[in-house]
This record gives sequence, structure tokens and C-alpha cells, in this order.
Amino acid sequence: MAEELKCIEKWSFRIRELQIGAGKEEGGTREITFKVGHQATLPYLFKEGEIPHRPIIAAEVFDSSVDDWPQSLSEEIGSVLKEPVDWAVKMVEELGADTVCLKLQGIHPDFGNRPAKDAVALVRSVLKKIKTPPIILGCGDQDKDNEILPLLSEATKGERLLFGDVVQDNYKTVTASCIADGHNIITESPIDVNIAKQLNILVSDLGMPLDRIVINPTIGALGYGLEYAYSIMERARLASLAGDKMLAMPFICFVGQESWRAKEAKASESDFPSGGDSRERGITWEVVTAMAMIHAGADILTMRHPKAIKIVKAAIDDLMKK
Repeated sequence: MAEELKCIEKWSFRIRELQIGAGKEEGGTREITFKVGHQATLPYLFKEGEIPHRPIIAAEVFDSSVDDWPQSLSEEIGSVLKEPVDWAVKMVEELGADTVCLKLQGIHPDFGNRPAKDAVALVRSVLKKIKTPPIILGCGDQDKDNEILPLLSEATKGERLLFGDVVQDNYKTVTASCIADGHNIITESPIDVNIAKQLNILVSDLGMPLDRIVINPTIGALGYGLEYAYSIMERARLASLAGDKMLAMPFICFVGQESWRAKEAKASESDFPSGGDSRERGITWEVVTAMAMIHAGADILTMRHPKAIKIVKAAIDDLMKK
């Protein structure tokens, strides 16, 4: 017991608490809201400090049909892949996700170039159909995101949603909208602690409260830089617990996106005969990636496969048992 007590470490600071979603009493319409962050220790070391909130899982939902997903993934979700509102409802109400991460890929100039009114209508429809606050992602094209994300921010004013991503070279327009409309923001940095910190400083200098910022540290999947991503997150978390206020924000990790782009996850059995059953292989790739990120300190995971979501949620339940 004496040796065990010597190993217990107490930290001088804690991660900021961030709320996603606003209920009617707060000016929103969400029946379910989430709080993440606010840890006073490293992941799941309950003897060293408080860990008040469990990580949440957001299922990825695209505004346009996805044709490049492997059959082992798409067949689990079914025909709703062509109907984003039904897709969102199914992932939350039937398949166990806490909420959804709505990716507006269809507004990209190369993937449909859909107008702003379509994006606004879609987000409003999703809000009407689910009780949780969706995460809203742009398409990655700076001009389109700067055009459409502010309109979505205004259309959902008061809901306290999570919008992303902003990067060091393009953060002012979307950040200003989220500040004005009471939303949270995701800051993306390329697996670099110093850039993550600098971007948070820039965003906060515009007026964004520090408890409305989520860090996307950028991750890799199993076999594709997972260890490096883990070490960067660990460094950031250690610095924040030691008192660095510009790194003391929750993490979001895009696990599904990274896992299912790995060739080992999506290759068929004929293309990868030594890999075994292709369906189980893809699920395993996503689960292992997710669990590594959770142990590195992830507060929000975006995932794809329903079975992987179920496995990781059960694992989180076990980890949260003090």
C-alpha cells in the first residue's frame, strides 16, 4: 500500500468542461445534451483525480451517398446510406451511437457542389428527428466552408452545437460565426502540440471562450501513425494538467474516417487472403484505433461501424467503473 501511494500523482490543473447541446431552458431544443472533459488526471486513473464525464461516440453521417465504403461496412447500415436523415435516426435510436457527426461532403465543388439552402434544410431536418446535438463538419474546401458554415451557425443559433474544423490558415470566418451564435468550435492541427496551442490562442483572441473549444489533434489508424498520434495527445494532456491553459481542452478523434481508409480494413479477402474475414478485420481495425485514442485521452470519437460502436461503448462502461 505504501508503494502504491508513492505512485499517486496530483495535478495542479484540469481539462475544461465543454457542453454540447442546449435544452429549452438554455435557449435550445435538445432533449439530450452532453458534457465532456473536466478531468483532473490522466485517463482512467481514478485514484489520482476526478473523471466526471465519459467519452461520447458520434456516428459519421454523410449528406450524400457514399460509394467507396467496403461492403462489410455499408451492408451493416443498409439502404439509409442514401438518406442522411434516416441514417442519423437509425444510428442514434437503433444502433447505439450517442449522437451523429454530419459531414457535409456534398457541398464540396468536386462532390456535388450543393447549395447552401440544401445544407440548411438537411441540418434542420436532422435536428427535428433526433434528440441529441449533432456535430457539424464542413467539406474541407475553405471557400465553401466559409460560405456555408456561417449560414448553418446562424440557422441553429442557440443550440450550442459543435462546428468544425478550423485550421491555422483559415479560422476567422467560422469562428466569428460560432462566437456570435453560441456554438462550440473544433480546432484542427497536424499532429503538432505547438500548432494546436497556437491555433487555440488565435481562436480565443477573436473572443471564443476557452470552454467552447475542442482540439482535433489529427490521428492515424492502427498501422498508420497511431503511436505518434497517441504520443502527441499524451504530451498535450500532460502539459494541460500541469497548467497550460491553451491545451486544456477536450479531444475529438475521427476514428472511423481514419480506420476505414486503411487498406487492411477495407481490402477484400481475395485481395488480402492472409488477413482473414474481411468484415471482422475492418471492425477490429476501428475498435483497436478507438481504444488507443480513448486511453490517450479522447473525449469524443467519431465512428462508422455499428458493431465497433457497440464494442467500444461496452469498453467505456468498464473503464468508467471506478
